[in-house]
Amino acid sequence: MSDARDHEAPDGPEPHDSATVTVLVAADRDTCFRVFTEEIDQWWRRGLKYRIGRGRSVVHLEPRVGGALFESFDTPSGTSKVVRTGTVLVCDPPARLVLEWRAVNFADDERTEVEVRFDESASGTRVTIVHRGFAKLRADHPVRHGESAAVFVRRMGAWWGELATSLRAYALDRE
Repeated sequence: MSDARDHEAPDGPEPHDSATVTVLVAADRDTCFRVFTEEIDQWWRRGLKYRIGRGRSVVHLEPRVGGALFESFDTPSGTSKVVRTGTVLVCDPPARLVLEWRAVNFADDERTEVEVRFDESASGTRVTIVHRGFAKLRADHPVRHGESAAVFVRRMGAWWGELATSLRAYALDRE
């Protein structure tokens, strides 16, 4: 287990460094954490906006420190491929998960971080997703698609918001 300060800039966040999304899920914390980690392929949206593989792909998350977040799929030529986009830095069920996050177009030394908190609420679990570290990426980085830092971070917040909405809907439907 690790303290949140271990994963924050010492002088606080830089402008346009992070996107934060919160969603209320109608499930207890244990269930919500398990759905987020063990059933990630079921709620993670399909399509090239959310997945690397065209056609059928599977998203996996190994919920343990050092575990991987990865996607496996068949390429158009028929070969199987696995792309790792994250590594678990903190796994504290059912309260918190922190991942090192790397987009497919990141260089070896480029990383961002995704923290997911699961807080009890009167009507279920409040899930907060914070994706940070964007300020470390150069302004012309391909992941930004030519957008300013402010526009890029807003777009990332919307992207995570769509995924969080899928998590909420899947958790509700599975009951």
